[in-house]
Amino acid sequence: MVHAQLIELNGTYGRGGARSLARTVRVGCSGWQYAHWRGDFYPAELPTSRWFAHYALTFDTVEINNSFYRLPPKETFAKWREQAPPHFLYAVKASRFLTHMKKLKDPEDPLARFFDNAKALGPRFGPVLYQLPPRWPLNLERFEIFLRAIAPAARRAGLKTRHHNVVEFRDPSWYDEHVYELLRRYDVALCLHDMQGSASGKRLVGPFIYVRFHGTRKYGGRYPDARLDDWADWLAERAAEGLHVFAYFNNDTGGHAPRDAVRLRARILERLALKSQNPNPKTQTPRRA
Repeated sequence: MVHAQLIELNGTYGRGGARSLARTVRVGCSGWQYAHWRGDFYPAELPTSRWFAHYALTFDTVEINNSFYRLPPKETFAKWREQAPPHFLYAVKASRFLTHMKKLKDPEDPLARFFDNAKALGPRFGPVLYQLPPRWPLNLERFEIFLRAIAPAARRAGLKTRHHNVVEFRDPSWYDEHVYELLRRYDVALCLHDMQGSASGKRLVGPFIYVRFHGTRKYGGRYPDARLDDWADWLAERAAEGLHVFAYFNNDTGGHAPRDAVRLRARILERLALKSQNPNPKTQTPRRA
């Protein structure tokens, strides 16, 4: 089973420096409630009420996507907090009402409602993902107003610690140096992803790394070893530099997401273990965009 392969990795991996570096890396899936995972990732006889507990045996993070379609009430976020084990983190996708319907216009009220509900996750509250729509070209002025509104909205909701915020672009016009300057100014990360037509490549923008793997075909397909090796090399370098790394697999069709997440995480941790044994290797300067 997939989870048996990762239970070893979910505990203590290596010693000293390797273990410390591994704590900066979280790899999981974009959701856990997929009926077609029954009999694959989930045992066929396992009731759906126990799926999350089974998922959390393998992974220490998950990306919540249903919040994109409808903002869950505070009670739902609180339930998610209660079901999660210690040290588990949820990445939460912001509502499409803000990103797609309003296209970031007048962001204060949607942000306030989002943070007011999502804060019920408490210490399980991880990164916030804002996915912008396809075919919406660069609007630098509106983007800065939105970025400027995030931190005040979170503070007004009573969040005492600064949360990781990350933006995923689905139109290539947003890959622009002026955008990167704004992201850095407001401590927001660029989401790296491989969606055909708007893939980001590997770019170091913002205070942490956040990657979404959408599949070798849209939301499906198994990633080949060479592609995961390439990403593992780059992500291990970023973790070794002290950056937190979040990576989520969205290729849920066919049950590939949990299998590929296991494979990528194992590769990253193997590289970090080697780095802890040889802490001063010659490394390439990371690409900063």
